[in-house]
Amino acid sequence: MAQPGFWDNQEASTKILKQLKVLKLSTEPWAAACARRQELKELSDIVKAEEQELIADLTADTARLKAEVDTFEFKTLLSGECDQNSAIISINAGAGGTESCDWVSMLFRMYSRWAESKGYAVKITDCLFGEEAGIKNITALVEGEYVYGYLKTERGVHRLVRISPFDANKRRHTSFASVDVIPQIEEGPDIKIEDKDVRIDVYRSSGPGGQSVNTTDSAVRITHIPTSIVVQCQNERSQFQNKQTALKILKARLYELERKKKEELSQQHSKDKKKIEWGSQIRSYVMHPYSMVKDHRTEYETGDVGKIMDGGLDAFMEAYLRLEKTQK
Repeated sequence: MAQPGFWDNQEASTKILKQLKVLKLSTEPWAAACARRQELKELSDIVKAEEQELIADLTADTARLKAEVDTFEFKTLLSGECDQNSAIISINAGAGGTESCDWVSMLFRMYSRWAESKGYAVKITDCLFGEEAGIKNITALVEGEYVYGYLKTERGVHRLVRISPFDANKRRHTSFASVDVIPQIEEGPDIKIEDKDVRIDVYRSSGPGGQSVNTTDSAVRITHIPTSIVVQCQNERSQFQNKQTALKILKARLYELERKKKEELSQQHSKDKKKIEWGSQIRSYVMHPYSMVKDHRTEYETGDVGKIMDGGLDAFMEAYLRLEKTQK
């Protein structure tokens, strides 16, 4: 930053400032923790056995420092290429009809509550409602530091077992929904979208009414012809905004496609891709005849289903990140 001409290229300098901010988020708290440790060590060396009040204070301060260090250790699990980025999450209904559509809406509420607890912003870009209730599929942008690092742990099929509110006979039903998460990426030289490679269609927005909704052709669908990737956005206020958001999602999907191609295990990854149905779930949420949420990858489980559905996902995310690091 001290070099002459640093500010001549505004785009490059802004990118470096962002990198600096991210690095400081790691180094500054760590330096403060190291200084605090040295201070506590020096105090412990001179404290006397009869100074019980001071010993109690030192014990409490040490416990707080340990909690900080545990947080730093957890952050090392979020060291992947795009873990610091925001994320685009898509939830799709699977086997189960109306039940699965309702399950999608429950999952989206769960992730929205989780994001809210972290101070992240959630912006719906596309939503298709079910014929009777719930949501068939929904795509949203979750913005904040390390969102992708956390949410990538949720990628897969989620299974729900409960007494159906849509069944007059109050029978137990099993529903499925798939969650897909990709990182949001900044526009860069690696991802170029040529005009000739895309087809842009505009259409009238669907869903609950509102200002400019269902009245103008503001929704945008973009088809990337070489890869057949289709993205759409209908929740912004204007056609231009919907187009810009859709392009952002398309770039993220193209980046993810290229990243997978470069991975040594990309072929195995495609083999492991399963249908949204029984036997393919990564996590089960059982509400009847007992209460339990269990992750089938890590074997971590809890009986507090209500807490999980209100966004209390941190323990599940941490368990998977630790497993992933161990496997690597």
